[in-house]
Amino acid sequence: MSVDIATVRKVASLARIAIDDAAAERLVPELNNILGWVEQLGEVETAGVEPMTAVIPNHLRLRDDVVTDGGIRDAVLANAPKAEHGFFAVPKVIE
Repeated sequence: MSVDIATVRKVASLARIAIDDAAAERLVPELNNILGWVEQLGEVETAGVEPMTAVIPNHLRLRDDVVTDGGIRDAVLANAPKAEHGFFAVPKVIE
């Protein structure tokens, strides 16, 4: 596939990028080179290659998911302005 100036202008218009004629002429060989690289990648034999998400193997170090109450209720409620029956006490709001 070859890119010409009309294609560059169309792509720039779709991307809402304002370019002048000189910039469009400079982009033609650059885009053609990029498309050439993409064509080279298409020629690579990938049969039997497993897909991967990263180049190096990453293993997450996870801790056990254990549900606890924290065991520090009294320490947390010590910071509350008012606590009743082991909970934060707030004024009643009625609108």
